[in-house]
Amino acid sequence: MSLLYPLRLESSLHETIWGGRRLEHDGWKQLPEDDTAIGESWETEISNRILNGPHAGKTLGTLVAEQGTLLLGEQAVAIFGERFPLLAKFIDANAQLSVQVHPKDGYAAQHEHSKLGKTEYWYILAAEPGASIVHGFEAETTSEEVRQAIQDVTLESLMHAEAVQAGDVVFVPAGTVHAIGAGILLYELQEYSDVTYRMYDYGRLTASGKLRELHIDRSLDVSHYQVSPQIKMRPVVLHSSEQYEERCLVACKYFVSRELNLKTQSVVEDLTTDSCVILTSLGATLTIAYGADFVEHEMLKRGETMILPASLGEYRLQGEGLLLRSYVPSAEDAAWRLWNQENKESSL
Repeated sequence: MSLLYPLRLESSLHETIWGGRRLEHDGWKQLPEDDTAIGESWETEISNRILNGPHAGKTLGTLVAEQGTLLLGEQAVAIFGERFPLLAKFIDANAQLSVQVHPKDGYAAQHEHSKLGKTEYWYILAAEPGASIVHGFEAETTSEEVRQAIQDVTLESLMHAEAVQAGDVVFVPAGTVHAIGAGILLYELQEYSDVTYRMYDYGRLTASGKLRELHIDRSLDVSHYQVSPQIKMRPVVLHSSEQYEERCLVACKYFVSRELNLKTQSVVEDLTTDSCVILTSLGATLTIAYGADFVEHEMLKRGETMILPASLGEYRLQGEGLLLRSYVPSAEDAAWRLWNQENKESSL
């Protein structure tokens, strides 16, 4: 069966001790009717079901196994192999998250049973006054100093806290010590990996009165101990007209994420090539038209995510509002090159 249509995905909601109800209060997601604290909504989890078309009811992982490069694209397969490359999430940090660090691909492959490492970025959607993130250290330090501070429960004195507000774009390369602070709602895109090392949790106890598990040795193995050279990225304008504005928010070998601001009933035409494309509406209501003469179409609304298979070809976006398009870039990607020129400190 040919896979030549945009895939509408269900979301996978994850209860966490630090989550809240903001995803529903702010109109992003419908949450369970009880008071469950939802910290994350995973948009491209491989266990998520397809909701539309002839593949409805199958999971994303099943489609990857069936369709391979037709779905993923040659460039995505070249970088990540025949697995879905990127995990998109909405994150509601109602309380402070633990301090974490992720390994690079080589370390994860060697120590985590051939898994991927994790480089990610955050697009801040909302932040309470005074909200901040942890990103790196206040001054260059050493693994010995960090280990001692963890034992003394004083790591806060070494870490760098950065105030954030809606619209900020934060890049978190593998090896960056980081944490999301309380009162922040964000969109995250990452390498599809579950390898996370919890370095520090402020001495907090679980509901049973025990300290949460830390992964101190592994986290110290993979961390960078310098001051972060750049925390907030400088998005690059790719196009500006009466119809729409497009910016490249962040770019690296794992992903490029481009923001489209569609003005009144704008029309944008493009085509998929060597990577699948993840579309997430950050407020846009639009039609995705495809097929011969664009006669087929799907709708996308606020908080929803769709995947455009690499084999889809030409498509047309028509609507209004804010939309993200993310994909695995080739080395010749023009948006990546332009972004690197403006964000040399963060070029990978």
